[in-house]
Amino acid sequence: MALKSTIHRLELDVADIDHGNYGSFSLTLARHPSETEERLMMRVLAFALHADPALEFGRGISSEDEPDLWLKDPTGAISLWIDVGLPEERRLRRAAGRAERIVVIAYGGRGVDVWWDKIRETLARLPALTVLAIPCEAGRALAALADRAMRLQCTVQEQQVYVNDAARSVLIEPVVLRAQ
Repeated sequence: MALKSTIHRLELDVADIDHGNYGSFSLTLARHPSETEERLMMRVLAFALHADPALEFGRGISSEDEPDLWLKDPTGAISLWIDVGLPEERRLRRAAGRAERIVVIAYGGRGVDVWWDKIRETLARLPALTVLAIPCEAGRALAALADRAMRLQCTVQEQQVYVNDAARSVLIEPVVLRAQ
């Protein structure tokens, strides 16, 4: 018998002071049985950093043709492609042919450094690529906020991200590995 995805409901309030972006979002996320809580929360972080009513979650881990999140314009063209984790170079080159902008939210401790050292030079030709690395401790702290029903506040100020629930607060200081 195949395991089913776990549904998570999220009420997310975003105050992105750096970009003047504010909003409240009711989101439903499906967590694939093989997806960790850390990866789930990285998708939430990616949404918060690029919050838009039209931003959508992709079909998930099992889909190679879709990002983790994407933003499409009214014609269906992809204006923003967001992947979390350590995507393959080939996947990012294909995304560059389909989307105006690509963002990678990389996490995983030392694995991020190894991954970035391996693909940095070849990705230099992708003009619309931004890569942010999330420190390992912050990723683990963010994963601890995961729950089936969540109410989170996210504040972005001076390139720092504060994610709070009713009892805990997590400070995330993304490291910009590459900015478009």
